[in-house]
Amino acid sequence: MSAPVQASGEEPQAPALVISDSSETDPVGLHSCPVPHLHLPSPLFSSEEYQRAPLVLLDDRSYLTFTQRHLPHRPGLIVVLADPDDATVYPRAAAIGADAVIRAGENLAWLHLRLHDATGCRYVNWQELPASGEPPPPGS
Repeated sequence: MSAPVQASGEEPQAPALVISDSSETDPVGLHSCPVPHLHLPSPLFSSEEYQRAPLVLLDDRSYLTFTQRHLPHRPGLIVVLADPDDATVYPRAAAIGADAVIRAGENLAWLHLRLHDATGCRYVNWQELPASGEPPPPGS
């Protein structure tokens, strides 16, 4: 049996992009989420990967190196906050056009649903989604 044929002009879905210079293997809590994602340090992802990803998660510890790349604003950029006491994250997130700011390990239900929505819900397993929670505050 052959693989399904894609409609002409339809490209394969790009993975979500996780930008993190952290040595942690899962800096934003995606191990339990089946959506494909690409985890790269801020100097190594390409501009094309950044633009093509349906959703971009930026580890706030990588903010400085990310901003030095002078990438354009885009929808679907979410800043993941590692230090809950960092009050500077909201103005920084607004400066780069982030849609939202979440704390690492929190709001996972919202994040997983956002990832599923961004990828067309092709990877959703409704029985394994974490308990629902409140959406995070907007980034601006």
